[in-house]
Amino acid sequence: MKPAARREEILRLLDETGEVTVEDLAERFDASRETIRRDLSDLDTGGHIRKFHGGARALKLKDASPHESEFDTRMKERKAEKTAIARKAATLFPEGSVLFIDTGSTTIAFAQALAKRRNMTVITNSPQIARIMAQAEMRHHVYLVGGEIAAEGRETLGAMATAQIAQFKAEHVVLTVGAITATAVMDYDLRETEMARAMIAQAQSITVLADHAKLGRPAVFQVAGLSQVASLITDRMPDPEMAAALAAAGVDIVVADPDPS
Repeated sequence: MKPAARREEILRLLDETGEVTVEDLAERFDASRETIRRDLSDLDTGGHIRKFHGGARALKLKDASPHESEFDTRMKERKAEKTAIARKAATLFPEGSVLFIDTGSTTIAFAQALAKRRNMTVITNSPQIARIMAQAEMRHHVYLVGGEIAAEGRETLGAMATAQIAQFKAEHVVLTVGAITATAVMDYDLRETEMARAMIAQAQSITVLADHAKLGRPAVFQVAGLSQVASLITDRMPDPEMAAALAAAGVDIVVADPDPS
């Protein structure tokens, strides 16, 4: 395929999906990663897309800065990958564990898998996660943090919510983040970042759930340094550069098996 035709196809894919990765494009077009990176660089320079480490995303009118899609949209994006990550993550915590769980599409999938375990204690700022755990047939202890309700994110946020987090101690905090760089886990929303930081301060160990599209992408606010993270559960092995950064930080990389469904 000629470069011009390949780049037109890349733009078409971005119109459909909103985001692509170098690895996926290289496989789709049977091209080298270097060739795809040049394509993305040229499209970025031309103002057609926003390139980030490992991929690119479509530009939105009035917004060419790093962004996160609307919550309902995120619930539908990469659903199979998130389900696989969630199922794998749920097996890693012994029955009877005490966990903070923040709000996100991947942590909602995680709660659905975790609810099938026994005797878990969950503290969360997500009414949906709290309902999933509380209505499960297995016996769980569930605490929903109060505070201001953010309608779009379906979560409680703000000073009241973070103050309540300080009343708890947990063995683990399970987070879904907006991005992972070579030095930190990141997010796009300041109040969500503050909630995650509050949970981290009261937990012994940090587990991050993130599909491959979040690896190497930009974001705004630092949730935690990479060296603070104990485990990353993802759907495919990071590229060599990111894998090296995670290894140097002491992060245990767990790759989930594909969702059998």
